[in-house]
Amino acid sequence: MEITLLDGSIGQELVKRSGDRATPLWSTRVMIEKPEIVNEVHAAYFNAGATVATTNTYAVLYDRLKTADLKDQRFELWETAMTAATAARDAHGSGRVAGSIGPLIASYRPDLCPPPDQAAELYREIIETIGPLVDVLLIETMCSVDQADGAMRAAKKSDRPIWLALSVDDFDGTKLRSGENLKDVRPMLDRHQPDAILINCSRPEAVSKGVEIISKFGFKFGAYANGFARISNGFLQDSPTVDVLEQRQDMSPNHYAEFAMDWVALGATIVGGCCEVGPDHIKELAQRLISEGHTIL
Repeated sequence: MEITLLDGSIGQELVKRSGDRATPLWSTRVMIEKPEIVNEVHAAYFNAGATVATTNTYAVLYDRLKTADLKDQRFELWETAMTAATAARDAHGSGRVAGSIGPLIASYRPDLCPPPDQAAELYREIIETIGPLVDVLLIETMCSVDQADGAMRAAKKSDRPIWLALSVDDFDGTKLRSGENLKDVRPMLDRHQPDAILINCSRPEAVSKGVEIISKFGFKFGAYANGFARISNGFLQDSPTVDVLEQRQDMSPNHYAEFAMDWVALGATIVGGCCEVGPDHIKELAQRLISEGHTIL
């Protein structure tokens, strides 16, 4: 089977390599203060076997930058992120660039997100800016039907393929983090027709449950889980920092690859990693895919 191998954590890996204290916009600050580290992270994933470089633009959104008085630097930040991912792909000699677009206002808080029509307008600028420069738009960590709907309304105005990634409850992968049943996204998917549907940024055990459900939707599908013990209440407060989240100690590269290979066995053709899943995990996954006869594209 032909598999697209995503990279892993971008923001978390930047924190680890920079040695800086985590802040609400830690991965954005790195692009301002130590942009060379972004290039290093992309190169590390390509060297591990990934075939996609995900841009460091997940949280580089007007509404988030405004709270940190960085909104006027957004175009410069988008350019820095795009340049790093594109340069790494070109240096590697192959691969694709995925333009990452995360939730408005805060991750895992769909209750704070504006309604779909307003969200679509807020997303318009970044999609118009980075869309022409990427190979695919990756809409990440959508935690409710309305949240995904708003992002898809904006993304569809681009001519790029769209991969929509949904985040499920850490301990019940049949539900979105909003509490809605994952099955309830189906009408929205049928309206917008994304090019792929994924489950992301939840515990691998929950992701596996979600993958079982989306595998029956009739769309190309995949998954990339995180390595957190859970999304804690502390991270759901205003202006959280990632240091309030606990990294799992049992999620070795081998253990993570076991989960990912289960997703592939269900028919997933796009796999990779999210927060706390690093180059070593992707390297192990690449080796497992090849050893079992899959082709990594």
